[in-house]
Amino acid sequence: MYVKAAVTTARSLVGVATIVCTLVAGNVAAKDKIVTVSVHVSAQGLDLTQPADAQTFYTRLQNAAWLVCTRGTRVDLLPVDPPKICYDKALGSAIHSAKAPTLTQIYLATHTLQEAAAQGIEVPAQVAAK
Repeated sequence: MYVKAAVTTARSLVGVATIVCTLVAGNVAAKDKIVTVSVHVSAQGLDLTQPADAQTFYTRLQNAAWLVCTRGTRVDLLPVDPPKICYDKALGSAIHSAKAPTLTQIYLATHTLQEAAAQGIEVPAQVAAK
């Protein structure tokens, strides 16, 4: 039964990450048209309650956010926001949507509580008290 819960959670996070990257991450301009760029980020095979797996997934989210917020391999697409702002929004939105405490802890290692709050990330009470 515990294994089923872990598999179900991982599957739902894959869907969440895909939606977040699609909706937030990559608004770019192409000849006066706004185009949304998305990248599928998979948590398949990862248990996000385990720190090593959560770090692997966080790295995947970082890479996807950077890819959609920069020119990457796309031709004639220019970022609407500066890449750093777009990247921060995309990564923060993905962490917010995942609602995984281990991912939140990894995010907070390099971001402030104020940055987390601005992205709507729920900070566990024990972390906020520190």
